[in-house]
Amino acid sequence: MASDTSSASRSLPPDAPRAWWRSIGPGLITASVVLGPGSILTSSKVGASFGYEMVWVLLLAVGMMMVFTTLGARLGVVAAATPCDLITQRAGRWLAFVIGASLFFVATTFQFGNNLGVQSAVVELLPSEHWAVRYNMIWFNLAAIIFLFAFKNLYRVLEKFLMVLVGLMIVSFAANLIWALLKDVAPPAASASAPARQGWDLLVPVFGMVGTTFSVGGAFYQAYLVRQKGWTAKDLRQGTIDARVGITILGLITLTIMATSATVLRGADLKDAGDVARQLTPLFGPYGKALFCLGLFAAAFSSFLVNAMIGGSLLSDGMGLGGYMKDLWPKIFTTASLLIGMSVAIWVTRAGRAPVGAIVTAQAITVIANPLMAGVMLWLTNRRDVMGDRRNGLALNVLGGIGFLMVLAIAIQVVIAKLLPKVMS
Repeated sequence: MASDTSSASRSLPPDAPRAWWRSIGPGLITASVVLGPGSILTSSKVGASFGYEMVWVLLLAVGMMMVFTTLGARLGVVAAATPCDLITQRAGRWLAFVIGASLFFVATTFQFGNNLGVQSAVVELLPSEHWAVRYNMIWFNLAAIIFLFAFKNLYRVLEKFLMVLVGLMIVSFAANLIWALLKDVAPPAASASAPARQGWDLLVPVFGMVGTTFSVGGAFYQAYLVRQKGWTAKDLRQGTIDARVGITILGLITLTIMATSATVLRGADLKDAGDVARQLTPLFGPYGKALFCLGLFAAAFSSFLVNAMIGGSLLSDGMGLGGYMKDLWPKIFTTASLLIGMSVAIWVTRAGRAPVGAIVTAQAITVIANPLMAGVMLWLTNRRDVMGDRRNGLALNVLGGIGFLMVLAIAIQVVIAKLLPKVMS
């Protein structure tokens, strides 16, 4: 299966040195899909509930995401086929289909959250009767579908577009934090403001932050992105640098959001990402709110597009129909993911009820899919017939094993704290 090639990467001799910034691309796209409304809300909740006490948890999650994104990059540049094709050749089409279908369902089910994130940002900036608020989900999904089909080299355009959106996130969220520090805002005393939660309820935002930061599906898709970039085994170093830089940016933005919340929103009850923006208004005024909403919009729209692409590409490749965005079937399945997610979001906003059944089902599938994908990545990157002499070393295997156990622990937590209570109620 041929991959899209980047003329920039092909124009250099194999041993030519490159500036580090020329190694950025796929990792930044992966970071953009992870930095969605869910990531903003969970990191804000952790900051509001715990202050800076859980920074170490965030750093651990970022570290594990970096490890698995590196595994995905190595697999993509070294292996002779896409991950789903490799799985099909060594374990059977059924396993590739299970992984692809699981990712498609999870991405599509949670796609409505990205639609609502875009909605939250627009609602906070414009009057509710404004046409852009009333029809924004339809316009944004239409724009995303046109984006999918309009460009011959979709990867190259997507890379540049998401660089702009990530830049907006960095400027917006960093400006809010700097503003808060310059104003020397003092949070309320922890004893007076800490949310009245106990046990699992207290830790749910922490597990949520780990889950939204350490995205195994995003790391898995890194193998596809580096191939669409045009990188091969000679670009292994560039792929590794790219993964580290992209996930470092992810960690810094998430830490900035968490620090802002810890500084100015300690003890606040945050129900959605838009609520974070509203609660910043009294301190920062309309300009701070506008900046935060700009970052929220960039996060929601970038995650909104790439999340659907991951689901569509993996389902298509799992079925043996092609895994690159230049192919027709990934575009068709991505469009289906966008339209289903939009329909659910519109239904939620108009009916005023949450799609609890779909969310619970998606969580149940995630419990299976995440450990399965993590295990498959470790399995493939340790096979000599896939990686040759570039199989994982001891350090990568130890760190990857820790990451696998983390994913498994999160899966068990979801079963105990969320799924079983709903099933037994």
